[in-house]
Amino acid sequence: MLTLMSPPNARLPLAARLSRLKSFFLTTFVCLTMTTLNSGADAQTSPAVVDPFVYMEEVMGTRALDWVKAQNVVSNQLLTATPTYNADKVAVLSVLNNRDRIPDVKRRGNFFYNLLRDDQYKVGLWRRTTLGEYRKAKPQWESILDLDALAKTEKENWVWAGANCNASNHDQCLISLSRGGADANVTREFDLKTRQFVKDGFALPEAKAQVDWVDANNLLVATDFGAGSLTKSGYPRIIKHWKRGTPLAQARTIYEGTVEDVSAFAYVERDPKYTRVYVGRSIDFYRSEQFLVDWAVVQKSAETAGAADFKYTKIQVPEDARFSPSGEWVYLEIKSDLKHGDKTFKSGSLLVSRYDALLAGKPQYQAVFEPTPTSSLSDSGALDVTKNAVLLTILENVTSRMEEWRFANGQWAKRNIKTPTPGSLGAAALHDRFMENDPLADAYTMTYTDFLTPNSVYLGKIGSDDRELLKSNPVFFNSEGMRSEQRFAVSKDGTRVPYFVVYPKGYKAGGSAPTLLYGYGGFQVSMAPWYSGGWGRTWYERGGILVVANIRGGGEYGPTWHQSAILEKKQRSYDDFIAVAEDLTKNGISRKEKLGIMGGSNGGLLVGAVMMQRPDLFGAVVCSVPLLDMRNYHKLLAGNSWMAEYGDPDKPEQWAYISKYSPYQNVKSGTKYPRVFFNTSTRDDRVHPGHARKMAALMMSQNRGPDQVLYYENIEGGHGGAANNEQRANLTALEMAFLWDTLGKN
Repeated sequence: MLTLMSPPNARLPLAARLSRLKSFFLTTFVCLTMTTLNSGADAQTSPAVVDPFVYMEEVMGTRALDWVKAQNVVSNQLLTATPTYNADKVAVLSVLNNRDRIPDVKRRGNFFYNLLRDDQYKVGLWRRTTLGEYRKAKPQWESILDLDALAKTEKENWVWAGANCNASNHDQCLISLSRGGADANVTREFDLKTRQFVKDGFALPEAKAQVDWVDANNLLVATDFGAGSLTKSGYPRIIKHWKRGTPLAQARTIYEGTVEDVSAFAYVERDPKYTRVYVGRSIDFYRSEQFLVDWAVVQKSAETAGAADFKYTKIQVPEDARFSPSGEWVYLEIKSDLKHGDKTFKSGSLLVSRYDALLAGKPQYQAVFEPTPTSSLSDSGALDVTKNAVLLTILENVTSRMEEWRFANGQWAKRNIKTPTPGSLGAAALHDRFMENDPLADAYTMTYTDFLTPNSVYLGKIGSDDRELLKSNPVFFNSEGMRSEQRFAVSKDGTRVPYFVVYPKGYKAGGSAPTLLYGYGGFQVSMAPWYSGGWGRTWYERGGILVVANIRGGGEYGPTWHQSAILEKKQRSYDDFIAVAEDLTKNGISRKEKLGIMGGSNGGLLVGAVMMQRPDLFGAVVCSVPLLDMRNYHKLLAGNSWMAEYGDPDKPEQWAYISKYSPYQNVKSGTKYPRVFFNTSTRDDRVHPGHARKMAALMMSQNRGPDQVLYYENIEGGHGGAANNEQRANLTALEMAFLWDTLGKN
């Protein structure tokens, strides 16, 4: 039985607390690991070397969790005792629980649905209202499902994972719930008329599943069907047709991917005139192939029929293109140059063709968007289709603008939409195909925000720049005297890298203000401006500077910006981030002792890599839900699905470049690194918590105490790190306590 010394007294001065914590920390570490380590990169890069911390990969292992709990004691005792922690937790929680925040809504028929989370509904209340009510300052909401009551009754730590409702009958919904915020979830049929789960209705056990309605009595299901039904990445590879009233075990297979694929998938496009069923496989993270299923054949076939008996039409588009069918049109976002006839369309273009022509293998593409050196389609929500138009959200030097396209007189015509600027825009079409004379057929919601402007949501209509302001978020912090600007750094290879700086009131050049540099740089995800009430209160108002780096690997300038920093070129992401840090110091915005960096997931890999490569540049590192052991990432949870981004470390020629930046393999004994705070979640079933555990343990084994390395693991939370508002507020307060304690005193 392991016995730990009593935790230190939080009322002691900081230096004394650190001294006692270090003693407690190292005693705990030695007792738990019972291992003598070979330190440094040489000991870690060879696959033949036994990883002394491999036991940390057993997520619920007793030994690993004992270590986690001990580190949580250390981090909590130190960070909750800082001057900022309590005030920050209260401030962030008040922002998250504020009922005047814009309720995010999704239209289904005559209603707008929302999930409320606040101090009363910590798990959530699923509710709905009408557009007329939503317009009001205090709408009347109709309660549908109290998730807190459900969690209490069922004795489960449920986290909302979404609702999928039948397009032609919105009263039929499939509700997904996860335990503790994991990606895996359970799915149950719910009747909106009775406000009850349907007895003997559709229900799926816990899995990383996908499900879609074909009609009221038929589903497409991809889930864990047992041995051999998953890919190496842990996702379903088999699609089945499941009829109401039959057990899941009797659902018949209509499509199979391979075990080497990332996943198989299925979806349904429904209209009063037709039902189009698509199946396919994600070959890797960026390539897929898909087929149109002749659903009439499936319906008429014998119960013994299987995938080989059905008729499929392959969708003839490039494997790396994003295919979006909608009625008589098909929209195709291409990720590489496409030669069509005598014309070559550039990577990042959005093409449109008649659906029937493409299905017949004779598309007649027209480009409704072509990128420029400074513009690209937004990587999320770029395309929204109303009844009679297409809305495009475009990034121009990482700030948003919008275009409206309509087909008339035999050709597509563009109208530039006047919008607020220079922040981030989003659009969502409201058209319901199953509603006759839909009053919102050509209506859409538009959102706008920037670093210092709270989110607003407007109701717009095709053909007009006049919009109705529906909701605005409260002003959560005093931005008077603050400002933001965009700057550019020059990377190692001469590439200009944009970044945003948010300056606090009273800013003076010279590097005296604590500065936080944030980045991601992967999977074509863009870091466009956002408004954060929590960061405003805990960072800007106290005099902190925020910097957001738009490095390669992201989507800020489209597919080419992303593809220029993947696989053997991944180091460019880190060179760009380093270039931004150097530019900050060169221009007197910050200096090493005041400069902290933060990133999560792929961003955790980013800050882990640059911490190893340039420890001289930074004073503090917050590394959240990260990938860090790149020698083994593809063997941990969903890691196999990301090899198109990073490469295969089992191939010597690819490990040769991965090994140069993999943080876990490059920790060197005796090197002074910035003070680092690792945090993750036990329930993260996407990025394995073993990454953060092992990295922290390795650094600690080299005689680094809590004055240099801290670790915190939330037992719940999934890949987001927190399962509810209280956990999110606590984690944010811990991170800010770490940053102010580290950067604020230098």
